[in-house]
Amino acid sequence: MLILGIESSCDETGLALYDTARGLAPGRAAPEGLLAQALHSQVAMHRDYGGVVPELASRDHICRVVPLARSVLQTAGCAIDAVDLVAYTEGPGLAGALLVGAAVARSLAFALEVPALGIHHLEGHLLSPLLSARAPSFPFVALLVSGGHTQLLRVNGVGDYTLLGETQDDAAGEAFDKTAKLLGLDYPGGPAVSALAMQGDPTRFKLPRPMLHSGDLEFSFSGLKTAVLMLVKRELDTQSDSAHTAQIRADIAAAFVAAIVEVLCAKSIAALRQSGYAQLVVAGGVGANVQLRQSLNAAATREGFAVFYPEPALCTDNGAMIAFAAALRINARGVPQANNVFSVRPRWDLTQLG
Repeated sequence: MLILGIESSCDETGLALYDTARGLAPGRAAPEGLLAQALHSQVAMHRDYGGVVPELASRDHICRVVPLARSVLQTAGCAIDAVDLVAYTEGPGLAGALLVGAAVARSLAFALEVPALGIHHLEGHLLSPLLSARAPSFPFVALLVSGGHTQLLRVNGVGDYTLLGETQDDAAGEAFDKTAKLLGLDYPGGPAVSALAMQGDPTRFKLPRPMLHSGDLEFSFSGLKTAVLMLVKRELDTQSDSAHTAQIRADIAAAFVAAIVEVLCAKSIAALRQSGYAQLVVAGGVGANVQLRQSLNAAATREGFAVFYPEPALCTDNGAMIAFAAALRINARGVPQANNVFSVRPRWDLTQLG
């Protein structure tokens, strides 16, 4: 079965083709099924505004989705009428952006007389490490860290997800973006803060580790953001020496990253111990963070568990994870009946999936 995946939940338009005969057949590896993918990022467009502008994001998806679909089909050497199912991100995400992908997917499926399948955006991220050459097997604990979500889940199979803990306020990615603004860095904040932190001393300033010793698997990052704000006001607002200021900014960034990484690692280890599992999957945009990966790799060696990440190209929002999640769902539950139901879910609890 040839699946066309469409991702348009926020500020990246992603298209991909996945062939279940090549990726899910006995004796085949999952990565073999990914025939082609294409991605357009809106970062340059949103940078001037310091964050994603929903209306601009939606309009850009409209401009990009069809050309990207043509590019993917051409790269794979497939005709459009070879597509057997169209998968799309149904939610969560920006309502207008989701509607673009859903409209294209449903219209295309109707024209081709094939089924369309809405996929949960976070399920796409959650299952994306299975597309890597070094892939985990079920069951495992998953750390989902992105711009809007920070969650720990127990994953026993496709659709079998149990929430172990999540953020009570800001997600880790939001904390990165807000800290970047405080430090005068460009959008997107995560990569910028991480890069700046590499030039700093993480021990110069002491920042709080929110809920590190809470005894549960919940997170909170709004207080850490506030602590950075107070530190910036105290250390930077009174400085006039540009060279000295630059080093202070790097040291604050390093202290911030160290605090976030320590909390994420500690809670992940606690979740593994609580579940009794020996595999940790890390997915979502923040999962690409260099310091987080280094810390988790060291913890895995020390604690005796295995840790898995998506390929770097699959850490961002992308069509490959949507097509692949659809392939796994079909493999587990069968092909859905073709219908004309049209819906998006800007808010959608991952644990509601069956």
